[in-house]
Amino acid sequence: MLPTNLTEALNAQFNNELQAAHAYIAMASYFSGKGYHGFANFYLIQSREEHVHAMKFYHYLVTMDEQPVLQALTEPRNEYENALDVVEASLAQEKSVTANIYKLVSLADELQEHATLSFLDWFIEEQMEEEKMFRDMIIRIKGIEEGGEYFLKMDDEFAARKLEE
Repeated sequence: MLPTNLTEALNAQFNNELQAAHAYIAMASYFSGKGYHGFANFYLIQSREEHVHAMKFYHYLVTMDEQPVLQALTEPRNEYENALDVVEASLAQEKSVTANIYKLVSLADELQEHATLSFLDWFIEEQMEEEKMFRDMIIRIKGIEEGGEYFLKMDDEFAARKLEE
């Protein structure tokens, strides 16, 4: 069993990952409403990835003989000004997740919970990739017109995205 404060922090992150999945569905809905189904697909895949991340926390807690505890999700943001606003909100969300992961690492280190430190290594790498992906998207979107030719090319590109297993 894990120290109570670490179990609580892991459960909080389990729920944060579910909240992120929830938010990405709202972002997908924004793009679906605009007819940009490739971008919607991108965000639906993001949501599924966040759910996979949540389940990693779930299974880790179970492995460590702790109970995963579900909390209520809050209503995500549903309205955006444009595509850039959505992607910037995505980056902010990922930065928040990264900060939470770093806090978990610090707590596990302080408590000398080596199994948890090992478990969290994967998330550090994942967060670096996620933040870079959204930074790159912001650069691409800032240089084009929403609905323009290159934007529609991005939409087609995102339509082909599939969940990596």
